[in-house]
Amino acid sequence: MFTGLIEETGALKSIQRGAHSAVLTIGAGRVLEGLKIGDSIAVNGVCLTVTDFSSSGFSADVMHETLNRSSLGTLRPNSRVNLERAMPADGRFGGHIVSGHVDGLGTITNIRRDDNAVWYELRAEPALLRGIVEKGSITIDGISLTVACTGTERFSVSVIPHTAAVTTLSERRVGDRVNLETDIIGKYVSQLLRFEHPRSPEVLPQAEGGKESGGTSNITRDMLLRCGF
Repeated sequence: MFTGLIEETGALKSIQRGAHSAVLTIGAGRVLEGLKIGDSIAVNGVCLTVTDFSSSGFSADVMHETLNRSSLGTLRPNSRVNLERAMPADGRFGGHIVSGHVDGLGTITNIRRDDNAVWYELRAEPALLRGIVEKGSITIDGISLTVACTGTERFSVSVIPHTAAVTTLSERRVGDRVNLETDIIGKYVSQLLRFEHPRSPEVLPQAEGGKESGGTSNITRDMLLRCGF
């Protein structure tokens, strides 16, 4: 698990491509401290397992599914990437819960300055936008950010100068594609509301109106919507 607070930016040294996979070698510094084979490092928001490392960098395998769902396959030698080690049990939770499992890609459609902040507008697929809420959390290339506003096809974030300076956001341009991970809590809630779950008669012996329960819950998505949830 990660927090979306980038520890440093590294540089891609090489990418060895297989038929449907790749091996990335990334130059780094801070994230190498205490590093062991098998440790997890988020690279542009994608959780990768360290397979080898030296005093100047580390290597990780990237499987077919990850290449298809993320932007890692578009990286070139010397590309800068955001790096974060998995969160230690005694660490500070400064960002939000980030799994490092990218949900899909977004495309930057506009970048504009607003005094000392920079606004990034991104287009995303409807399936992703359903999990993006105003003032909620979003991970863009591994960076924990707050959603400023949402629409039917796009959403926006406002970034402070520090965040842009210490991540790869300052290098992003209109048309660039970035990795997106929506809030994991929202994804679990959405999945649970897809189903009606059995309930135990010992816990809830009667359904609405005092009749015996037929074994299915009365809590449905439609009922929650009617009640304002």
